[in-house]
Amino acid sequence: MSLKKFSIFLIASLTILTINAQKVQLIPEPSSLQIGNGKFILPNQISIQVPSVFEAIGTEMITRFKTVTGKNASLSNQKNASIRFEQVQDKALGKEGYQLTVNEKGILVKAQTYAGALYAWQSILQLCPPAIYSNQAQPKIVWSIPFVQIKDTPRFEWRGFMMDVSRHFFTVAEVKKMMDEMAMYKLNRLHFHLTDDQGWRVEIKALPKLTQVGAWRPNRIGKWHNITKPASEEPKTYGGFYTQEDIKDLVAYAKTKNIEIMPEIDIPGHSMAFLAAYPQLSTTPNYPYQVNAGEEFIDWSGLNGHITARIDNNLDPSKKEVYEYLDIIFGELATLFPFEYMHMGGDETAKNNWAKSDDIKALMQRENLKTQDEVQSYFVRRVEKIMQSKGKKLMGWDEILEGGLAPEAAVMSWRGVKGGAEAARQKHPVVMSPSSHNYLDYYQGEATAEGSVYAGLRMKKTYSFEPVPEGVEEKYILGNQGNLWSEQLQNIRNLEYMAWPRLMAIAEVAWSPKKSKDWERFSKKVESHFAILDTLKIKYAKSIYDPIVTTTLNTKGELYASMEGELNGLDFYYTIDESMPDAYSNHFNGPILIPEDVTILRVISYQNGKPIGKLLNIPIAVLKQRAVKVL
Repeated sequence: MSLKKFSIFLIASLTILTINAQKVQLIPEPSSLQIGNGKFILPNQISIQVPSVFEAIGTEMITRFKTVTGKNASLSNQKNASIRFEQVQDKALGKEGYQLTVNEKGILVKAQTYAGALYAWQSILQLCPPAIYSNQAQPKIVWSIPFVQIKDTPRFEWRGFMMDVSRHFFTVAEVKKMMDEMAMYKLNRLHFHLTDDQGWRVEIKALPKLTQVGAWRPNRIGKWHNITKPASEEPKTYGGFYTQEDIKDLVAYAKTKNIEIMPEIDIPGHSMAFLAAYPQLSTTPNYPYQVNAGEEFIDWSGLNGHITARIDNNLDPSKKEVYEYLDIIFGELATLFPFEYMHMGGDETAKNNWAKSDDIKALMQRENLKTQDEVQSYFVRRVEKIMQSKGKKLMGWDEILEGGLAPEAAVMSWRGVKGGAEAARQKHPVVMSPSSHNYLDYYQGEATAEGSVYAGLRMKKTYSFEPVPEGVEEKYILGNQGNLWSEQLQNIRNLEYMAWPRLMAIAEVAWSPKKSKDWERFSKKVESHFAILDTLKIKYAKSIYDPIVTTTLNTKGELYASMEGELNGLDFYYTIDESMPDAYSNHFNGPILIPEDVTILRVISYQNGKPIGKLLNIPIAVLKQRAVKVL
């Protein structure tokens, strides 16, 4: 072959591989992926061979293929079936790994476990055209899957999502929907935040007032912490809870998705709903407690251990009755949730009311406790013993380190990674969920367009997170988790909008090898997955298309605005004359001088010559607030 012919052949081969690579957009990125030259066309008669242990997956595949492709699909015992699953003994695959081969012969999956087979199926779905997720027949589509060779295992065993159902209640069907979405991206831990000041959401049969009283509050619509305090006689019409039968149903459903559910009972703080039912468990038993409806009652100015509560929302650690109630609660929960961990919260405990309590002063003297942090540590240790008596392990937020960590407790690190690193150095298991990178309730684009909450968090920063701090042994890091607090989320559509697509970043950080991290590749994959979310009618944010707008003040006091894209290949067009921008407006290519009479900066993003993302309207007052002085 001549050099010229070889060059043409090489270019053509690379072009074909590039085209195929563009069709392989798997999230999370597999451990090992080889893309072949060609594609497998699903036959009109799709035969699926599965061992009995994977039969539920085979049945799901039949339903999906029949519904969407219009082709016939059935289980088969033939060795030449179109799609074959094999249960193998291969320690390299672990508990959740799989091998997936797609070639001219068909599709072959090898896995040790149901979980591995399930994740192979999720990868097959992502390799299909996005319409595979539809609930209607799509007969005009050529149903093909690119040739691939995949060997895939997770980096971390814990790939979590926390769903807060206390601040706003979500139905059983809505929780199942979120588990469906989790499984698509190989997330396997649902942290179920069941109790807080704003609602108790799980039935405890021996303590019925927890849900008769604690699950209900007056309805409020508006900005959280800008809520009018309800009158005591106001009807309590908002809320809900899960019966124990509901919990059993959710746990059974989670099992089909390889998801373990970890319940959280947030104590000793965040217990207003608990105390509304049983006020005698507080240091102020005569206070007329009611479930908080969103009105502010804590002074947060001294966050990180110095917050103060105008109303005591803590359990009283000096009272024997508190531990008797907790023994009942964790006893009933232990029979409902088979997962080895239960979460006790332990965060944001305002200790100012404890400090005034004679009973707690007596406890401190009796137990030789020097500080209020040691009082909380005493409480945590007693709760750990209760959980251990039920065959469970305790997990808590990183505040449980203060005053001394309970002997076998696991830590969930949310105030950065410092607490998690310290716990790991003490050889305790750790789940990383730092607010700096993993708090999905933070707005994810331009604050003036999305509504400012506590802070902002772009997906690029979420993706940049490394769960293993420097100098820490990886074996103590269980994994990575995204937390979605629901103070601002009044419905499931809003919850999905805040979760997606950032939860894809959480998933890839938790699953994929550290060396494979590549923001450019990942962001392109996310864009391709928008078609999947659209097909499933999942609400999601397109904030990655919005510019990051920053401002500076020079030595003359002149205000300049700059714009930066989270993605490459975006064009930003802006106006400062009150008009609406389009592709014929000013094109951003460097810092913009904002004249003193300007009242608003309007910006719109374009990609490949077409508008994309939101129209931003940023008032001059906001631009001035953002300004960094350049000396």
